[in-house]
Amino acid sequence: ISHATRILFLTEGLFLRQLLADPKLTGVGAVVLDEFHERSLDADLGLALCVQTQQYLRDDPPLRLLVMSATLDAEGVSRLLDDAPIITSQGRQYPVDIRYGAPATLGRPNDAEVVQTVLRALDEESGSVLVFLPGEREIRDTAEYLRKANLKHTEILPLYARLSAAEQQKIFSSHAGRRVVLATNVAETSLTVPGIVYVIDPGEARISRYSPRSKVQRLPVEAITQASANQRKGRCGRVAPGICVRLFSEEDFLARPEFTDPEIRRTNLASVILQMLHLRLGRIEDFPFIEPPDGRAISDGFTLLQELGAVERSGAMTDIGRQLA
Repeated sequence: ISHATRILFLTEGLFLRQLLADPKLTGVGAVVLDEFHERSLDADLGLALCVQTQQYLRDDPPLRLLVMSATLDAEGVSRLLDDAPIITSQGRQYPVDIRYGAPATLGRPNDAEVVQTVLRALDEESGSVLVFLPGEREIRDTAEYLRKANLKHTEILPLYARLSAAEQQKIFSSHAGRRVVLATNVAETSLTVPGIVYVIDPGEARISRYSPRSKVQRLPVEAITQASANQRKGRCGRVAPGICVRLFSEEDFLARPEFTDPEIRRTNLASVILQMLHLRLGRIEDFPFIEPPDGRAISDGFTLLQELGAVERSGAMTDIGRQLA
């Protein structure tokens, strides 16, 4: 590293655009993909394109790839990268006491149960509380219940994507008393809420999922995976010993999938197929994805493109397809 070294911080979407514009990543010596466990479509496509770039540059200075996450399916990524070494680093963190809901309370936690857990947390601990909720409606309802409780020296802060930037920035401002932050899964990894001692996790999130039967991209409320639950637990214990209350049983936690389905297996593939055709990246079935998409999803994507007049039955792009791409 020298004064001539530049470090670019990009979103996955911008990085993908840079890859598509310059497949050889001219002047780039290393790429770091952080929080890769989220397995967004742009991240998966970006990593696959980086693998192709490495193949282009066999006789040039190598492109180094580093894929990072606290809860990553590392073996799958390692296989894609020619059995790249897996390095584990134990970060510094205070101990976190995990508490589970009793089997008798199994089922979907309601607003009253969440509120009661928050009130018990405020009685027990002096630090701030982070509550994960599936969406905006649940956050608004819970905030209304808590404000009616007239909690002294306690600020109630909602946090979800539709809030203005100024409203979202409130969680980072200095404050005297305690805070109860009510957040969607944006607080799992996208940002770190300061001063959190207590995490309350109902174990649910809205997950974008495409339904081939109804041809609709939906946002159903689903049980989160073990990886997401562990990410939520990691939001506390950063400044002092923390407590994570999961409003579901330990048996329920252990029965859940270990990792979240990648977005490429949860979305309509028409736009991905169209971009790959436009950029002449080859057949989507042969592309080096970590987990290739389901064959039915690929067929469904081609069917939609044919209905739009974007591709011919042979798979060749039409003028409409080029305009769409």
